[in-house]
Amino acid sequence: MLVGLAQLATVAGDVTANLERCLLALHEAHEAGCQLVVFPECALSGYMFSDRATALAAAVTADGDVVATLVGGCSSLRLYCVIGVLLTDGERLWNSALLIGPDGVVGRYDKTHVPQLGVDNFVEAGNRPYEVHETAIGRLGLQICYDWRFPEVTRTLALAGAELVAMPTCSPSSSAELADYIPRTRAVENAIFFVMVNRVGAEGPADFAGRSQAVDPDGRVLVDAGGRVGLVLVELDLDLARNKDRDQGDGLYQLHLMKDRRPDLYRL
Repeated sequence: MLVGLAQLATVAGDVTANLERCLLALHEAHEAGCQLVVFPECALSGYMFSDRATALAAAVTADGDVVATLVGGCSSLRLYCVIGVLLTDGERLWNSALLIGPDGVVGRYDKTHVPQLGVDNFVEAGNRPYEVHETAIGRLGLQICYDWRFPEVTRTLALAGAELVAMPTCSPSSSAELADYIPRTRAVENAIFFVMVNRVGAEGPADFAGRSQAVDPDGRVLVDAGGRVGLVLVELDLDLARNKDRDQGDGLYQLHLMKDRRPDLYRL
Protein backbone atom coordinates (compact mmCIF):
# COMPACT_ATOMS: atom_id res chain seq x y z
CA MET A 1 0.00 0.00 0.00
CA LEU A 2 1.30 3.44 -0.93
CA VAL A 3 0.65 6.03 1.79
CA GLY A 4 0.99 9.80 1.52
CA LEU A 5 2.05 11.82 4.56
CA ALA A 6 0.66 15.32 3.96
CA GLN A 7 2.93 17.57 6.01
CA LEU A 8 1.21 20.93 5.52
CA ALA A 9 1.40 24.47 6.93
CA THR A 10 -2.08 25.27 8.23
CA VAL A 11 -3.43 28.84 8.23
CA ALA A 12 -5.16 29.60 11.54
CA GLY A 13 -8.89 30.14 11.13
CA ASP A 14 -8.93 29.96 7.32
CA VAL A 15 -10.96 26.82 6.71
CA THR A 16 -11.45 27.56 3.00
CA ALA A 17 -7.74 27.90 2.28
CA ASN A 18 -6.84 24.89 4.40
CA LEU A 19 -9.49 22.75 2.71
CA GLU A 20 -8.09 23.72 -0.69
CA ARG A 21 -4.59 22.67 0.39
CA CYS A 22 -5.93 19.32 1.57
CA LEU A 23 -7.83 18.72 -1.66
CA LEU A 24 -4.71 19.50 -3.69
CA ALA A 25 -2.78 16.99 -1.57
CA LEU A 26 -5.47 14.38 -2.21
CA HIS A 27 -5.17 14.91 -5.98
CA GLU A 28 -1.37 14.72 -5.80
CA ALA A 29 -1.63 11.51 -3.80
CA HIS A 30 -4.06 10.04 -6.31
CA GLU A 31 -1.73 10.83 -9.20
CA ALA A 32 1.11 9.12 -7.32
CA GLY A 33 -1.00 5.99 -6.79
CA CYS A 34 -1.70 6.32 -3.05
CA GLN A 35 -4.44 4.37 -1.31
CA LEU A 36 -4.24 6.38 1.95
CA VAL A 37 -3.35 9.98 2.85
CA VAL A 38 -2.79 11.12 6.44
CA PHE A 39 -3.07 14.81 7.37
CA PRO A 40 -2.07 16.70 10.56
CA GLU A 41 -4.18 17.46 13.62
CA CYS A 42 -6.63 20.36 13.15
CA ALA A 43 -5.64 20.47 9.48
CA LEU A 44 -8.66 22.58 8.52
CA SER A 45 -8.73 25.04 11.41
CA GLY A 46 -5.31 25.57 12.94
CA TYR A 47 -4.54 24.82 16.56
CA MET A 48 -3.17 27.74 18.61
CA PHE A 49 -6.44 29.46 19.50
CA SER A 50 -6.46 31.71 22.55
CA ASP A 51 -10.22 31.95 23.03
CA ARG A 52 -13.18 29.66 22.57
CA ALA A 53 -15.21 31.93 20.29
CA THR A 54 -12.47 32.10 17.65
CA ALA A 55 -12.00 28.34 17.82
CA LEU A 56 -15.72 27.75 17.47
CA ALA A 57 -15.82 29.97 14.39
CA ALA A 58 -13.16 27.77 12.74
CA ALA A 59 -14.88 24.47 13.57
CA VAL A 60 -16.97 22.41 11.16
CA THR A 61 -19.90 20.06 11.63
CA ALA A 62 -19.70 16.35 10.93
CA ASP A 63 -22.61 16.56 8.50
CA GLY A 64 -21.69 19.93 6.96
CA ASP A 65 -20.40 21.06 3.58
CA VAL A 66 -16.69 20.93 4.45
CA VAL A 67 -16.72 17.28 5.47
CA ALA A 68 -18.99 16.54 2.49
CA THR A 69 -16.39 18.10 0.20
CA LEU A 70 -13.69 15.83 1.63
CA VAL A 71 -15.96 12.83 1.22
CA GLY A 72 -16.56 13.84 -2.38
CA GLY A 73 -12.83 14.10 -3.00
CA CYS A 74 -12.11 10.67 -1.55
CA SER A 75 -15.03 9.22 -3.48
CA SER A 76 -14.00 10.62 -6.86
CA LEU A 77 -10.33 9.71 -6.34
CA ARG A 78 -11.10 6.30 -4.79
CA LEU A 79 -8.79 6.65 -1.81
CA TYR A 80 -8.86 6.91 1.97
CA CYS A 81 -7.71 9.75 4.19
CA VAL A 82 -7.23 10.41 7.89
CA ILE A 83 -7.61 14.09 8.71
CA GLY A 84 -7.59 16.09 11.93
CA VAL A 85 -10.66 18.32 12.25
CA LEU A 86 -12.12 20.64 14.86
CA LEU A 87 -15.76 19.50 15.12
CA THR A 88 -18.74 21.24 16.66
CA ASP A 89 -22.42 20.53 17.16
CA GLY A 90 -23.06 24.27 17.50
CA GLU A 91 -22.10 24.51 21.16
CA ARG A 92 -19.54 21.84 22.01
CA LEU A 93 -16.09 21.37 20.45
CA TRP A 94 -14.05 18.22 19.82
CA ASN A 95 -10.52 17.77 18.55
CA SER A 96 -11.21 14.86 16.22
CA ALA A 97 -9.81 12.70 13.46
CA LEU A 98 -11.99 11.39 10.65
CA LEU A 99 -11.26 8.32 8.57
CA ILE A 100 -12.87 8.95 5.18
CA GLY A 101 -13.05 6.45 2.35
CA PRO A 102 -14.50 6.20 -1.15
CA ASP A 103 -17.92 5.43 0.33
CA GLY A 104 -18.00 8.13 3.00
CA VAL A 105 -16.93 8.61 6.61
CA VAL A 106 -15.70 5.28 7.95
CA GLY A 107 -14.85 6.36 11.49
CA ARG A 108 -14.47 9.24 13.91
CA TYR A 109 -12.13 9.51 16.87
CA ASP A 110 -12.33 12.31 19.44
CA LYS A 111 -9.05 13.03 21.23
CA THR A 112 -9.23 11.39 24.65
CA HIS A 113 -6.13 12.88 26.30
CA VAL A 114 -6.40 16.67 26.27
CA PRO A 115 -3.50 18.93 27.33
CA GLN A 116 -3.77 22.56 28.39
CA LEU A 117 -2.51 23.94 25.11
CA GLY A 118 -4.05 25.82 22.19
CA VAL A 119 -7.52 24.74 21.14
CA ASP A 120 -7.41 21.80 23.56
CA ASN A 121 -8.18 24.31 26.31
CA PHE A 122 -11.69 24.60 24.86
CA VAL A 123 -12.57 21.10 23.61
CA GLU A 124 -14.34 18.21 25.29
CA ALA A 125 -12.31 15.10 25.97
CA GLY A 126 -13.46 12.21 23.84
CA ASN A 127 -15.21 9.27 25.46
CA ARG A 128 -15.71 7.02 22.44
CA PRO A 129 -14.11 3.59 22.75
CA TYR A 130 -10.88 3.01 20.84
CA GLU A 131 -11.97 1.37 17.61
CA VAL A 132 -10.29 -0.47 14.76
CA HIS A 133 -11.85 0.16 11.37
CA GLU A 134 -12.03 -2.63 8.81
CA THR A 135 -11.35 -1.19 5.36
CA ALA A 136 -10.46 -2.47 1.91
CA ILE A 137 -6.86 -1.39 2.53
CA GLY A 138 -6.40 -2.80 6.04
CA ARG A 139 -7.35 -2.55 9.70
CA LEU A 140 -6.80 1.05 10.80
CA GLY A 141 -6.78 2.70 14.23
CA LEU A 142 -6.73 6.40 15.10
CA GLN A 143 -5.18 8.51 17.85
CA ILE A 144 -4.21 12.18 18.12
CA CYS A 145 -1.05 13.97 19.30
CA TYR A 146 -0.85 13.91 23.14
CA ASP A 147 -2.30 10.39 23.06
CA TRP A 148 1.16 9.10 22.11
CA ARG A 149 2.37 9.73 25.67
CA PHE A 150 -0.14 7.11 26.85
CA PRO A 151 0.95 3.70 25.56
CA GLU A 152 -2.39 2.16 26.53
CA VAL A 153 -4.03 3.82 23.52
CA THR A 154 -1.87 2.17 20.87
CA ARG A 155 -1.78 -1.11 22.79
CA THR A 156 -5.58 -1.20 22.97
CA LEU A 157 -5.80 -0.64 19.22
CA ALA A 158 -3.18 -3.32 18.57
CA LEU A 159 -5.01 -5.82 20.79
CA ALA A 160 -8.16 -5.04 18.81
CA GLY A 161 -6.35 -6.00 15.61
CA ALA A 162 -5.02 -2.73 14.18
CA GLU A 163 -2.36 -3.18 11.52
CA LEU A 164 -1.73 0.54 11.12
CA VAL A 165 -2.28 3.32 13.65
CA ALA A 166 -2.50 6.81 12.14
CA MET A 167 -1.77 9.77 14.39
CA PRO A 168 -2.41 13.34 13.23
CA THR A 169 -0.52 15.77 15.45
CA CYS A 170 0.41 19.40 16.03
CA SER A 171 3.70 18.85 17.83
CA PRO A 172 5.65 22.07 18.46
CA SER A 173 9.38 22.34 17.93
CA SER A 174 9.87 22.43 21.71
CA SER A 175 8.98 18.72 21.80
CA ALA A 176 10.67 17.74 18.55
CA GLU A 177 12.92 15.19 20.29
CA LEU A 178 9.87 13.01 21.01
CA ALA A 179 9.81 12.17 17.31
CA ASP A 180 13.16 10.43 17.76
CA TYR A 181 11.74 7.62 19.84
CA ILE A 182 7.99 7.57 20.53
CA PRO A 183 6.85 6.53 17.02
CA ARG A 184 9.48 3.78 16.95
CA THR A 185 8.52 2.59 20.43
CA ARG A 186 4.79 2.47 19.72
CA ALA A 187 5.43 0.54 16.50
CA VAL A 188 7.88 -2.04 17.83
CA GLU A 189 6.14 -2.77 21.13
CA ASN A 190 2.91 -3.57 19.27
CA ALA A 191 4.35 -4.93 15.97
CA ILE A 192 2.26 -2.48 13.94
CA PHE A 193 2.84 0.32 11.45
CA PHE A 194 2.74 3.71 13.18
CA VAL A 195 2.14 6.72 10.91
CA MET A 196 2.52 10.11 12.56
CA VAL A 197 1.83 13.26 10.52
CA ASN A 198 2.71 16.66 11.95
CA ARG A 199 2.34 20.14 10.55
CA VAL A 200 5.00 22.74 9.84
CA GLY A 201 5.12 26.52 10.04
CA ALA A 202 4.37 29.06 12.76
CA GLU A 203 1.06 29.86 14.41
CA GLY A 204 0.77 32.35 17.24
CA PRO A 205 3.51 31.73 19.80
CA ALA A 206 4.34 28.26 18.48
CA ASP A 207 6.21 26.84 15.55
CA PHE A 208 5.80 23.26 14.45
CA ALA A 209 8.52 20.74 13.88
CA GLY A 210 7.29 18.51 11.07
CA ARG A 211 9.24 15.23 11.30
CA SER A 212 6.23 13.25 10.00
CA GLN A 213 7.12 9.57 10.00
CA ALA A 214 6.09 6.07 9.04
CA VAL A 215 7.60 3.31 11.18
CA ASP A 216 7.39 -0.42 10.49
CA PRO A 217 6.54 -3.20 13.00
CA ASP A 218 10.24 -3.76 13.76
CA GLY A 219 10.74 -0.11 14.71
CA ARG A 220 12.48 0.95 11.50
CA VAL A 221 11.78 4.51 10.35
CA LEU A 222 10.78 4.12 6.71
CA VAL A 223 10.45 7.84 6.08
CA ASP A 224 11.04 11.05 8.05
CA ALA A 225 9.73 14.18 6.32
CA GLY A 226 12.05 16.56 8.18
CA GLY A 227 10.83 20.14 8.00
CA ARG A 228 9.72 20.29 4.38
CA VAL A 229 6.20 21.16 3.25
CA GLY A 230 4.34 18.77 1.03
CA LEU A 231 3.42 15.16 0.40
CA VAL A 232 5.88 12.41 1.33
CA LEU A 233 5.27 8.90 0.01
CA VAL A 234 5.99 5.56 1.65
CA GLU A 235 5.11 2.00 0.71
CA LEU A 236 3.85 -0.29 3.50
CA ASP A 237 3.29 -4.05 3.52
CA LEU A 238 0.59 -4.57 6.14
CA ASP A 239 1.23 -8.32 6.14
CA LEU A 240 4.21 -7.50 8.38
CA ALA A 241 1.82 -6.27 11.08
CA ARG A 242 -0.25 -9.45 11.10
CA ASN A 243 2.47 -11.61 12.61
CA LYS A 244 3.16 -10.82 16.27
CA ASP A 245 5.81 -13.55 16.62
CA ARG A 246 9.53 -13.18 16.01
CA ASP A 247 11.75 -16.19 15.32
CA GLN A 248 15.37 -16.05 14.17
CA GLY A 249 14.98 -19.50 12.68
CA ASP A 250 17.41 -21.34 14.95
CA GLY A 251 14.89 -21.90 17.74
CA LEU A 252 17.04 -19.96 20.22
CA TYR A 253 15.36 -16.58 19.94
CA GLN A 254 11.58 -16.41 19.85
CA LEU A 255 9.18 -13.65 20.84
CA HIS A 256 5.40 -13.82 20.97
CA LEU A 257 4.46 -10.22 21.67
CA MET A 258 0.80 -10.66 22.45
CA LYS A 259 0.84 -14.20 23.90
CA ASP A 260 3.77 -13.35 26.23
CA ARG A 261 1.84 -10.54 27.91
CA ARG A 262 1.04 -10.90 31.66
CA PRO A 263 -2.16 -8.85 32.14
CA ASP A 264 -2.71 -10.52 35.53
CA LEU A 265 0.25 -8.47 36.79
CA TYR A 266 -0.71 -5.18 35.12
CA ARG A 267 -3.80 -4.28 37.16
CA LEU A 268 -2.39 -0.97 38.48
